[in-house]
Amino acid sequence: MEKIVGVHGIGKYHYYRDAGGSVAGAATVMRGKWDRYLHAGLTGGRPYGGERYLTEIAYYAHLLGGHGNEAPRAVERMDAGAQEVFVAWARQLDAVGEGLTGALNRMTRWLLDRMRADAAGFAGFFCPEVAAYLAAGGGVRAKVRSAVAEVIRRNRPKAVIAHSLGSVVAYETLWSDPGLEVDLLITLGSPLGMRDVIFERLLPAPVNGWGARPPGVRRWVNIADKDDIAAIPPSLRACFTGVDQEALVNLDRFDFHTVEKYLGCGALNAHLAPYLGVPAPA
Repeated sequence: MEKIVGVHGIGKYHYYRDAGGSVAGAATVMRGKWDRYLHAGLTGGRPYGGERYLTEIAYYAHLLGGHGNEAPRAVERMDAGAQEVFVAWARQLDAVGEGLTGALNRMTRWLLDRMRADAAGFAGFFCPEVAAYLAAGGGVRAKVRSAVAEVIRRNRPKAVIAHSLGSVVAYETLWSDPGLEVDLLITLGSPLGMRDVIFERLLPAPVNGWGARPPGVRRWVNIADKDDIAAIPPSLRACFTGVDQEALVNLDRFDFHTVEKYLGCGALNAHLAPYLGVPAPA
């Protein structure tokens, strides 16, 4: 079996807190959960018996300043950077042309009126963590990329599975160090193509409106749920060259973004089979 590294998404600071401030402890607990979720997808839901599929989870949530370590905060209590991300993100869902202050109030009401409470909770994690990662100065961004690069460099995995904000981190990390080579990059619920929030702020910057597959990645597969409000647009082929294959899945109308649903949906099975030493699904 070949090595597979995971890169987690938003809202994972509590693993670090619960592990007593241990990065290794947080990563170990998360790897166990990812193994269990992936097992469900690979076996059609058969009972989990402790099988190992992931080599390591590249953990970085502690570097984002503890965002998400409490219950999701009200939008009005976010700092200015997170509020700007919130408005730019919400505009993807309900286009408006007003300024930041008016849009903030309107979008907050819209989110709470038209979407479930878990969507508002999602915003409470997504916006502050994206803002922290993309903050001016780039100090946090560099530390996060360095932490993920160290895990990839040490393990030399054949495949990297990156979820949510982790897909942005993995993309930039693989671009920042041409010595990092992987056979397969799988992005799940990725916001990489989100205009006015992430896409234009990527490093390296898109050229003529196009991003590109990192040079050390041999194959790139993108998987997104049709209702995932982080994966806007769900297809990355419209703004990135080198996306070899995409799958639009239908996970759950309400549980639209969790890594549990993505890993367990079966859409990764055929892509991971060669690295797990199991036959590819018929």
